[in-house]
Amino acid sequence: MKKKLMTTVVTSIVLWSVMLFSNIFKHQLLHADTNGSKDSEKPRDKLLGGLLTADFDEDSCLSRYQSSLYRKASQYNPSQYLISKLRNYEMLHKRCGPGTEAYKSAKERLGQDELARSYSELCKYIVWVPLSGLGNRVLGLASLFLYALLTERVILVDQRSHLTDLFCEPFPGTSWLLPLDFPLMDQLDSYNQEHERCYGTMLKKHAINSTTTLSHLYIHLFSGYRDHDKTFFCEAEQTLIRKVPWLVVKSNLYFVPSLWLIPSFQTELIKLFPQKDTVFYNLARYLLHPSNQVWGMVTRSYNAYLARADERLGIQVRVFSRRAGYLQHVMDQIVACTQREKLLPEAATQEESQVTNTSRSQKLKSVLVTSLYPEYSDNLKRMFWERPTSTGEIIQVYQPSEEMFQQTDKKLHDQKALAEMYLLSLTDKLVTSAWSTFGYIAQGLGGIKPWILYKPENNTAPDPPCVRAMSMEPCFLRAPLYGCESKTATDTGKLVPFVRHCEDWIPGLKLVDAPDKL
Repeated sequence: MKKKLMTTVVTSIVLWSVMLFSNIFKHQLLHADTNGSKDSEKPRDKLLGGLLTADFDEDSCLSRYQSSLYRKASQYNPSQYLISKLRNYEMLHKRCGPGTEAYKSAKERLGQDELARSYSELCKYIVWVPLSGLGNRVLGLASLFLYALLTERVILVDQRSHLTDLFCEPFPGTSWLLPLDFPLMDQLDSYNQEHERCYGTMLKKHAINSTTTLSHLYIHLFSGYRDHDKTFFCEAEQTLIRKVPWLVVKSNLYFVPSLWLIPSFQTELIKLFPQKDTVFYNLARYLLHPSNQVWGMVTRSYNAYLARADERLGIQVRVFSRRAGYLQHVMDQIVACTQREKLLPEAATQEESQVTNTSRSQKLKSVLVTSLYPEYSDNLKRMFWERPTSTGEIIQVYQPSEEMFQQTDKKLHDQKALAEMYLLSLTDKLVTSAWSTFGYIAQGLGGIKPWILYKPENNTAPDPPCVRAMSMEPCFLRAPLYGCESKTATDTGKLVPFVRHCEDWIPGLKLVDAPDKL
């Protein structure tokens, strides 16, 4: 009798287990086409349409070849001309980069202005000194890399910042890190607008012209730069700058739109980027691969909180206000924007709350919130915890970190920030804050046209609360206001149809692709 009973129990357990795992398997199949997670999708194209090469050890930088596992297939394919240009640049960097005879020769002549005319046969360089917060640094780096492509210069980055803790080496068989024995290393921090080698200052003092020979120049493209510095974006000045072998640059700006206004660059740029609002999208996917430590943060968060969702919404909150902390009018603005644009459902009415509709499919929507403060995500959680939604959707709200204040140059803080930018870029729809470089990078990486929250005035939520972006390109917040050649004031936002003023900052400039459809 006991034996028969035991057999019955065992059989029941087996049947129950089969049913349980069958249901789990069905749930995984249900989400297989939508979650984009590593477990549910095979890589579509790990070389990203030819942007990348297969020349790297995959374990040294997991994000380089794994990113396609977490994204939908791209609808913005790089041009063959861009791919060819990148392969040519890689050969240039390998020939001229640190440790090569070409680099040694160019370094030995650094500081010898009288020999500058004989530099024509040598490699030319851009030394980038990163400053400001992480978002500004990334935008400045992407802009300078494009400038390097256009001018056939080798880009080298000051490694005294923790760049290697954030990003992998982007170029095969060589390094982009400026060697610590670089002759000007001790002087890099002293370069500013008043420095005698600052191009803008030399122009102002009439200390440079078409006959001047210089072995190096400092270019100041930093927030608050002055009119003479802004002439960098003029054709005549580019003619002079091209002759200088070494450029030291400090930039925290996405100055790409103004490069499109330089006639000698424009034809080349159109060939590189036929779809004009894909510049940052393609350059960032090529250049900026999170380090293994950062990538671990990304994948763990994604698989735990985002992978199983039917839809993912990112909300990036950055408040530029003297009052630090949580602001209720900003919370009101977020709710107004997301509900008005049908990004989040409203709470069910009392009558709807009393009806249990088991036939309605309960979609899972994951909401990723990034903010220095936890109250915004806490309030959203409370909204969808206390009452059901009018649509029947299940809303899951997740915030990876709550640092409370920005900690520039702190390694772990910057790693978390980069991971959150990347996570936002993996969402299906995105809401960002006006003027925020953090949001600009997320939208650019993800190829997403976000809804931008207008900057509040007088502690009041604006009406309308947000606007849909014209393109996924970042905004050049400190763009020159007027053109170079015209003797009268010319609005740089009206010189060409594909450079427009930004939605969130009218003096700024951004690239758009199809102005006739805007």
